[in-house]
Amino acid sequence: MPIRIVIADDHAIVRQGLKVFLSFDVELEVVGEAVNGKQAIELARTLHPDIILMDLVMPVMGGIEATTAIRRELPEIEIIALTSVLEDNTVVDAVRAGAIGYLLKNTQADDLTRAIKAAAAGQVQLSPQAAARLMREVRAPESPETLTQRETDILKLIGKGLSNKEIAAELGIGEKTVRTHVSNVLAKLNVNSRTQAALHAVRIGLVDPPSTP
Repeated sequence: MPIRIVIADDHAIVRQGLKVFLSFDVELEVVGEAVNGKQAIELARTLHPDIILMDLVMPVMGGIEATTAIRRELPEIEIIALTSVLEDNTVVDAVRAGAIGYLLKNTQADDLTRAIKAAAAGQVQLSPQAAARLMREVRAPESPETLTQRETDILKLIGKGLSNKEIAAELGIGEKTVRTHVSNVLAKLNVNSRTQAALHAVRIGLVDPPSTP
């Protein structure tokens, strides 16, 4: 089955351009388009896509507010912030809202398709510029609950950038079980995204920080 995608952007030319080049990859399928965050929430509820490419600056409702709502109601949907805005507070707010990725609109087409596939597998996808800002700005979770040994193992592998499938193979458990553990880890850490969990894993020394952003 192809990865089902909703594009949320208020500029028709951007939506059209994304739809055209994504259509060249048989593993991807654009199933809906939204012109604002409110419509993105409605399409998330009705279409249940795998990925939403979310612009952050839109009329009626912005992408960060929409991301928060979707991740709260439909946490199985992964959201990639795809924007021309690169400001510290915007990057941080998008990740706190639950975006698994933050990419700029000048990202090369091949890099975007790879990022979509990786995000669908549960891997964090950040532009180098966004990663640098996150490591500097995102604070550690407040009063996180204690993780079990298995959850700690899961967190370590999230920090290493492994997908759910790769974590399942590494630990010899089912992918569905991994998803359950990941949900528990996020809840105990009181975070909304794997990105925040991965940063926490770096901070507490479970994994080494990347040598480059």
